[in-house]
Amino acid sequence: MLSRTADCLYWMARYTERAENTARMLDVNHQTSLLPQPESFLAQSWLKLLTISKLEDEFNKKYSVINRSNVLDFMIFDSGNPSSIISCLFAARENARVIRGRITSEVWETQNTTWLELQKWLEQRGNDDPSRLLEWVKYRCHLFRGVMHGTMLKNESFYFMNIGTLLERADNTARILETKYENDDALEGLRDKERTSDDVDGDFFNYYHWAALLRSVSAFEIYRQIYSDQVTPKKVAQLLIFNRQMPRSLICCVNELIPLMTLVKNHQAKEIERLLGKLQASLDYSDIDEVFEIGLEEFIRVFLERINRIGDVFSKTYLIPLAVA
Repeated sequence: MLSRTADCLYWMARYTERAENTARMLDVNHQTSLLPQPESFLAQSWLKLLTISKLEDEFNKKYSVINRSNVLDFMIFDSGNPSSIISCLFAARENARVIRGRITSEVWETQNTTWLELQKWLEQRGNDDPSRLLEWVKYRCHLFRGVMHGTMLKNESFYFMNIGTLLERADNTARILETKYENDDALEGLRDKERTSDDVDGDFFNYYHWAALLRSVSAFEIYRQIYSDQVTPKKVAQLLIFNRQMPRSLICCVNELIPLMTLVKNHQAKEIERLLGKLQASLDYSDIDEVFEIGLEEFIRVFLERINRIGDVFSKTYLIPLAVA
């Protein structure tokens, strides 16, 4: 397969996954912002969405205030933001257009229809409940993956698309955990203050904060099935890092990547296999107590470095170098 073809397949799937992840986080944040809570925490919750994608500086160049309206506009409609939903869906559609001969007509039609229907949503910009648009984005991304799995041959094209999806998913889950715990110490004092307030119940507030984190990765109902008790930071981290059956957990993404890398391996793939094997071993032989002993923030930082290193080596081995692209 040509590197340009592999590149388009990989980034089509990766941009689609990124659009869905962004829609998930925005929708959960929008819904929880409607709950009673102090203004200082509300602003902090919107800032965290920018922190996850490393977009604070870009946002501050265009907006003077971090609030719901500005962040939603920036993360959904701003074509100058490469991680906005509109930018991701456009990039996914353009990559699909370039390699139409390597995907089924159903996959192409799904991507193309998504982009065309998005234009109708743009006409209603600012005049509709953002949750409706975000639910539509999630639905279209789910549809893309369902059509991909239901109509594509299980060949190299399919493997490159899955690799892009899993690398993006692992990165996103880790970033959500990293950002949450990065701000945990600063927010703890705020929660203690709110526990003494007549207007906001601290335990209620804390519960919905953790529930929102789980819902952003479609894990709230899964958490209830497994633990069926109070939502706690340690159990949330255990679910999102070590549960092999949880589709968006770090260990599940890594375990699914390894056989896919074997299926597309060439004589230059030894380094990728080595890096993935070491990452899998570090997850297999760790547990949640050890993670909290060394510090969850440090654990996630190392994981992000490793998974992004794997993505970089994969790009250099199989795809178009960024300088050329």
